[in-house]
Amino acid sequence: MTSVESTPPPLLGATEIRRLAGELDVRPTKTLGQNFVIDGNTIRRIVATAKLDPAETVLEVGPGLGSLTLGLLDAAARVVAVEIDPKLAARLPRTAAEFRPEKAANLTVILSDALKVTELEHPPTALVANLPYNVAVPVVLHLLEHFPSLQHGLVMVQDEVADRMAAGPGNKTYGVPSVKGAWYGTMRKAGVIGMNVFWPAPKINSGLVSFERGTPPETTATRREVFAVIDAAFAQRRKTLRAALAGWAGSPALAEAALLAAGVDPQARGEKLGIAEFAAIAEAKVANEPAAP
Repeated sequence: MTSVESTPPPLLGATEIRRLAGELDVRPTKTLGQNFVIDGNTIRRIVATAKLDPAETVLEVGPGLGSLTLGLLDAAARVVAVEIDPKLAARLPRTAAEFRPEKAANLTVILSDALKVTELEHPPTALVANLPYNVAVPVVLHLLEHFPSLQHGLVMVQDEVADRMAAGPGNKTYGVPSVKGAWYGTMRKAGVIGMNVFWPAPKINSGLVSFERGTPPETTATRREVFAVIDAAFAQRRKTLRAALAGWAGSPALAEAALLAAGVDPQARGEKLGIAEFAAIAEAKVANEPAAP
């Protein structure tokens, strides 16, 4: 007796996406960085790469017309979708009810800017999202900061942004997104998505970035203090750390003292350092500051 493979549940294709957009009189805007996925196989690839546990609560940012949302509802226990566009947020529950009637109750839609969300009724364990290109890095860092329940995730961003998020020390694309991301855990490039699976088609490929939460480096410095060092080091990335950190430390001499105390060559550049070294520099400065009278 031959087994019959079950047909995967339908996902939104180009016809359905354009129908929904027409119904809502929605035109994707550059302002909100909207590019809707119109290819079901791409959605299945993203969901599979995210490696979700069926018991998980997934946070999706910018669900748009619901392409990825339906795939996430198939794979997880609950989806919390944060959408900034009122029309799209209002339509999404009805789309879930239309295409996934048995899963629609597992969807929570929140009308908000993701950068302003700091609490959720259902703490998410995973982040899976097709992020607007212009806010991708700030959104990921904001959510990792405010939701310690997030243990892993997969985000689709502009390909060059994906390279920056996943770069290691010494790489030419290594910078602020790379180091700040490393504070929270490990980020790696998990694939490239072509332009033709979107409507409208962007002018550049997209990249998938996978992350696993880890433990920040052991330090007495706060995250804010460490991030201040990172910002200063890369604001003038061509300069030596002694020069680049002069404003942050108070003078080139104070910057050199903090660097030497942290065991870092003052003539090095920020692009050579890992997150642990930036934490050591922040800690050294705090340790050397005179006590308040």
